[in-house]
Amino acid sequence: MTTRPEVSLAQRKRQLVSDELTGAALKLLARKGFDAVTVDEIVIAAGVSKRTFFRYFASKEDVVIQFLAEMGTGMRAELAGRPAQEPPSVALRHTVWVSIDACAGHADQALRVVQLILCTPALRARFLERQAQWRDGLAAEVADRLGLDPATDLYPQLAAGIALTAFDTVLQRWSDSDGAEDPATLTDRAFAVIAPALDAVA
Repeated sequence: MTTRPEVSLAQRKRQLVSDELTGAALKLLARKGFDAVTVDEIVIAAGVSKRTFFRYFASKEDVVIQFLAEMGTGMRAELAGRPAQEPPSVALRHTVWVSIDACAGHADQALRVVQLILCTPALRARFLERQAQWRDGLAAEVADRLGLDPATDLYPQLAAGIALTAFDTVLQRWSDSDGAEDPATLTDRAFAVIAPALDAVA
């Protein structure tokens, strides 16, 4: 019988403070815009000191990126857990949908944060940096699923890049429509377009 590791009181407290800071910051940033909000305003809204803020985040940018920071880990875990016999397009569609659904499930706040990221050059750049890291993780999983060598075969990186382009396109369309377009439908449409390329290797 396996037991899950205990989460210490200090870890729980740290997570609560981080969540409080993140929530306060995202509400302010979504309402006023990235450039209009100061760290001082965020700490006042969260009820903590400036020193506490900088123990958790290096900058305002980090607060926003933290909102989406676990997406890459979630995507890789989802892909690793997909049935081995699934075509690449199906496995990758489910992989991408996990993260998009996480956003859609908190539609009001998530939409404002996604719009903030896509419309703020500094945040957009950080988001793209993060996606480059996700691509490497997804490529490693794709290579493992198909028995390919990621050092010599182009397919894993290309497949991961195509899937993340679909992810980015869906977020952009959802953002541009101000939430009117359904993310699930957009995801299905995007993968219908790219499935032939993704499944050609199989």
